[in-house]
Amino acid sequence: MNAHSRPPKLMNRVKAIMRVKRYSSRTVKTDCYWIRYFIRFHDVRHLASMGGPEVKAFLEHLAIQRQVAAAR
Repeated sequence: MNAHSRPPKLMNRVKAIMRVKRYSSRTVKTDCYWIRYFIRFHDVRHLASMGGPEVKAFLEHLAIQRQVAAAR
């Protein structure tokens, strides 16, 4: 399989969708940071294998360990 027949990588797809929706470059950068952080937090597991429990664990980690305030 050559590079042209592979689907775009996740972050490239995320960035492309956000550009189409006209998100600011700063929003794209910030959202991509948090997506990468989430994936690394779960030991680089594929997103398709994760769901609600992983999101809950990540948010609890941010709130308790990192003391990140929830956005309004």
